[in-house]
Amino acid sequence: MNNRMASPLRPVMTSLRIVLGLLMFVLSFSAQATEPGSPLQEPASHTDMSVMEAFAAQQAEEGEAVKISDQEKHRWLFIMGAALLILLLTTAALGIAMAIYGKQVFVAHMLTAGFSVTLAIAHAVAAIVWFNPF
Repeated sequence: MNNRMASPLRPVMTSLRIVLGLLMFVLSFSAQATEPGSPLQEPASHTDMSVMEAFAAQQAEEGEAVKISDQEKHRWLFIMGAALLILLLTTAALGIAMAIYGKQVFVAHMLTAGFSVTLAIAHAVAAIVWFNPF
């Protein structure tokens, strides 16, 4: 009885051993290639360093999110917050109408709940992106 239960696992175990052996074989060569002083590693040439210095010397351009004034950012967040408050109150009103008064407004309730969550996430992301570093 024990032999019958082990027989379906035998091919799986064999293939697992083969895969692990190949993985160890490949990783042993990659570990040798990254050792300091390995013949596979080449020293950085002068042109490599000049390319990196050129990138470091460039000034970072300000994106559109940085060019917007703080007053404009606050205005957008206020509009999003007001819309979010209206959606939350609507969702709550539809939930109360459905639970207490037995109205058939489940689809509308779920739609406003979905819009509320989406707007809440967008509001949070915008606030973090614009005002996180202060």
